[in-house]
Amino acid sequence: MASVASMGDTTDAESLPDWYLPHIQAWTRAATPATTLWFWNTEVGWATVHPLLVESGWEYVETIVWDKGIAHIAGNVNGQTIRRFPVVTEICVLYQRKPVGSRGERMCEWLRSEWQRAGLPLYKANEACGVRNAATRKYLTQDHLWYFPPGEMFERLTRYANEHGDKAGWPYFSLDGETIFTAKQWDNLRYNWTHQHGITNVWSRGPLRDSERLKGTLRRSAPRVYKPKRASAAHLNQKPLEFMGRLVVAATVAGDVIWEPFGGLGSGSAAAIALGRRAYVAEVDAEFAALARERLEDAAKHSSPKEEEAAIQADKELK
Repeated sequence: MASVASMGDTTDAESLPDWYLPHIQAWTRAATPATTLWFWNTEVGWATVHPLLVESGWEYVETIVWDKGIAHIAGNVNGQTIRRFPVVTEICVLYQRKPVGSRGERMCEWLRSEWQRAGLPLYKANEACGVRNAATRKYLTQDHLWYFPPGEMFERLTRYANEHGDKAGWPYFSLDGETIFTAKQWDNLRYNWTHQHGITNVWSRGPLRDSERLKGTLRRSAPRVYKPKRASAAHLNQKPLEFMGRLVVAATVAGDVIWEPFGGLGSGSAAAIALGRRAYVAEVDAEFAALARERLEDAAKHSSPKEEEAAIQADKELK
């Protein structure tokens, strides 16, 4: 079962590693090889926590930049921020579980070593896969041109090695030393990815100020909000449903699990429910949790996954 973790932030960068450590450890224990982790934070916040994620077995994939535009500067200028270029971005960093072989090596190394352990010359991989030279060149290479074999091709390699390889070393291409990996098991070693044509890693959208923005709690949502009004935001860092839905569509399929451990207003979970995923969210702040619950109940009531995915596609084409 593929799933996604969406992580938030705390107060200062220096304390982030200690603050995140137990959460990352718990999530790592529950994650599968097909799990993705999306880490929302500032640039310095992410850079501070990145080594901890790597040590925990998470592998960096890419950084998505939310460009909030010039409108984000309003109200954020003080004696410190005026002495630098205005910061109008937030980042979301994608991680995957680092795939490793039975001896803890990189997966490309494991594939080649298993083939060689069977006593087979490299060129025989092409015969196994029914191609002229692509198998040796793509699946058994050790450089940056290595391809993760699709399940069908992996299964052909394993079948050939176990039928024609040295019988003394059987089984080949087994992570537990007893059973041979199937195509489905192999495909489940990496996360699902649904490509959305035309979308890059820079997402431009101004701060939420439309009907999607939750307002009117009359509560200080951050130290600089001294006298909140009816028009004041309930949460200063509310994520657009458009963005959260984009993440959900990219890395999951209907029925997959979305875990939002620092939920805030539950934007990721609301988007997930609307798209037919199973969402779980946690939030320690009682008022935020109450607002999130309302959003999730509304999302469940009006959930129409096919229409939501079509709307995301249409919005992308308009841009």
